[in-house]
Amino acid sequence: MPLFSRKPPRLPYDPETEQPAVRKSICTGERTAGFLNKKTGKFREWMLVDDRGLEEFRRAAGAEEVRVIY
Repeated sequence: MPLFSRKPPRLPYDPETEQPAVRKSICTGERTAGFLNKKTGKFREWMLVDDRGLEEFRRAAGAEEVRVIY
């Protein structure tokens, strides 16, 4: 049992105004994780992700589901 348990770092975003989302390219399938502004619809990029990175992003954002934008 570890002496200090490590919590995943929380990502810097405001859940009141933004929601976690993934922008996926139709052509190449490239996925970019980031945050979608609820009012303006503007996407703020965070990082490129694969399957494992997407799961880590979801946990760090504290979201059950992540919206996919094409």
